[in-house]
Amino acid sequence: MFWGREPASTIKFVDDYCEWYRKLFPEVRSFEAFKYLHVGMISDIKRKTLPEIARVVGLSNEQGLLHFLTESPWEIGKLREARLKLISQVLAGREITLIIDETGDKKKGSTTDYVKRQYIGNLGKIENGIVAVTAYGLFEGMTFPLMFEVYKPKQRLLESDVYHTKPEIAAVMIRKLRQMGFKFKLVLADSLYGESESNFISVLCQLELNFVVAIRSNHGVWLPQSQKVRYNRWRPYNRVFSDGQQEKRYIREIVFGKRRTVQYWQVTTDPETLPQNSTWFIMTLVPGIKYKEVGNLYGLRNWVEYGLKQSKNELGWADFRVTDYSQIQKWWEIIMSAYLMVSLHSQVLNNQSQLGVNKPTDPVVAKFSEHDWWDFGKGWKNLLNNLRLVIQPLILDLLQKSVKQIQFWGDEAHSCTNQL
Repeated sequence: MFWGREPASTIKFVDDYCEWYRKLFPEVRSFEAFKYLHVGMISDIKRKTLPEIARVVGLSNEQGLLHFLTESPWEIGKLREARLKLISQVLAGREITLIIDETGDKKKGSTTDYVKRQYIGNLGKIENGIVAVTAYGLFEGMTFPLMFEVYKPKQRLLESDVYHTKPEIAAVMIRKLRQMGFKFKLVLADSLYGESESNFISVLCQLELNFVVAIRSNHGVWLPQSQKVRYNRWRPYNRVFSDGQQEKRYIREIVFGKRRTVQYWQVTTDPETLPQNSTWFIMTLVPGIKYKEVGNLYGLRNWVEYGLKQSKNELGWADFRVTDYSQIQKWWEIIMSAYLMVSLHSQVLNNQSQLGVNKPTDPVVAKFSEHDWWDFGKGWKNLLNNLRLVIQPLILDLLQKSVKQIQFWGDEAHSCTNQL
């Protein structure tokens, strides 16, 4: 890519990561905006709005960042393809757990594409908002985003749209990821997808994928008249959490007629009272699965809630101020890119010798690890905390330059006023 000048630098690990995508941007200013957004999204500002991001990266205003989202001629499909290719190369054929879920956000009015009063799962109620189906990967305790697609309510379809249910959207994403070469040892999903046997579950079966999905308590299975439903005895097991802590729980198998390859289970914290908030019904297709494995495998689904929480609370998933979905889509794709940038600093995904991504950051990270606030945890949020320490000097320097620039123009304006 020939540009008239080299793009402005930010911080080395951001520049190194973004270099992977450089050829996708026809303008140097677009590439610079791409990098600035990554810095702003991983910074510790609470609201990741364009004016706030512009301020922390030292820009005089947010117009360049807005132009990047609304006018700049770069293609989101190519950016997503490059990001997924990077993940695929880092994984090098290793299997991952695929977690399907959805995330929704309240939005006022009806000017934003696909906003409607609908059920927002993470809020647990109907609100005016926008919903997206998401696919995250989990590999040895580290999460990374794969794909997303907005859910388009029938009443808000645009002229060129075709209506698809959320399970249908998820099924299409799984097929695309498989076509790109991703290998899944397990698929996890909640009850919305577990109840959709006509498309989502059937696709998993067609692709011969193992799965653990939630189902509703009134889930039905067709049985011959001579067969009955049998509830086996409760068995205790220890639910092992990601931090190593354990909690005693109980599980029993529910057999519809006779045992099948697809199995059904009930898990609870109290087999006497079956509390609603801590009793789950689960459907599995995992050959040879042991009863004590079921609850822990389903518990892995918490990782996607963790991932979505980080996208929202730390990176600004819902902080967009555009109404056209093509622009919202760009914002979300950059969020996923920023998320991946952090994930690639984990030991389990660090494949620097082959790809060169983040390779020059080792000395920097080693030096900053002497900081009193260095976080030695191995989770995604621990990595983000450390990267925020690394970018802190840059942000402070840029803020100081902005203040000096404001003071300079203030002095100039005062001088001009006096002359008049």
